[in-house]
Amino acid sequence: MENVKLSPAQKFWKTLKSNPIVVLLVAVGLIVGFTRDNFFSWSNFGNLASNTAVRFLIALGVSGCLITKGTDLSAGRQVGFAACLAGVLLQRANYAGRLFPNMPEMNMGVVLLIVLAIGAVFGLLNGLIISFLNVPPFIATLGTQTIIYGISLVFTDAQPIGGFQESYTNLINGYLGNPKGFYLPYLLFVAVVFGLFFWFLYNKTCHGKYMYAIGGNEIAAEVSGVNTKKAKIIIYMTAGIMYAMAGYLLAAKSGGASASMGNGYELEAIAGCTIGGVSTTGGIGTIGGVLVGVLVFEFLKIVLQFLGVNPYYNYMVQGIVIVTAVALDIRKYIAKK
Repeated sequence: MENVKLSPAQKFWKTLKSNPIVVLLVAVGLIVGFTRDNFFSWSNFGNLASNTAVRFLIALGVSGCLITKGTDLSAGRQVGFAACLAGVLLQRANYAGRLFPNMPEMNMGVVLLIVLAIGAVFGLLNGLIISFLNVPPFIATLGTQTIIYGISLVFTDAQPIGGFQESYTNLINGYLGNPKGFYLPYLLFVAVVFGLFFWFLYNKTCHGKYMYAIGGNEIAAEVSGVNTKKAKIIIYMTAGIMYAMAGYLLAAKSGGASASMGNGYELEAIAGCTIGGVSTTGGIGTIGGVLVGVLVFEFLKIVLQFLGVNPYYNYMVQGIVIVTAVALDIRKYIAKK
């Protein structure tokens, strides 16, 4: 069967039909923007960019797991532990509520390396359990989620962490431009760098090809010579590093941390990936799609805030979006078969 060449207009309408949730939310956003003051403002844009940047890093980690027909339910708790670890190590020496009073102040670069290393260890643990013990990713990461949350509670003694070094918070919350006018937060540039790196990783390396091959048909990939166990371990280790990076940034962005931080972030990341076209059936997904999905999900939160919707109802709306996105994804998969 020959491929039918579509005109630009046909491609546009096909894209709209393939992404009904995105179209609907953008339409609602435009309506809100023209009926609510300050919706179309640089401050609102900066807020959206900062929130999207951190969530995008988490979604990048989750995306590799989903493409290989896996998942990672420990993502949120890993983000929370990374935030707590970074926060504890970067507390000011003169802060009265310091968790470890006798510990000297540490360099934020050294702390970043420590946090990333711990994240890689958690990811390695997930990868080993899934690859060598053959535990389904859902169960494996559900177990490590609970373990990591327990570690966070013990490490922090269930106490909130604050009193961060100003150099840490000022850098992460920094920006280019005028905060009263046009400005770009530094977090946006961090997201761009990681986005470009993952695009290269997924599209221009053997690891990316192996990842999509495993998601398409793991048995066929293994027969073709792909070391599926090694590939999965690398995927989950990479995910762990991304969660750690997100946690490190989130602690400074929030000005504090606690063991409960990051709760539910894994579901938002999975939803963002799915909305952006990363199929839960494996083998399909792009970095651009992940960015769009996360951006739409964060955009939805801001829209609900400007509409004055009770925050408790936000979870209901987000849940409906998640279920709808997955249902549409499954429907596409069935239609292709």
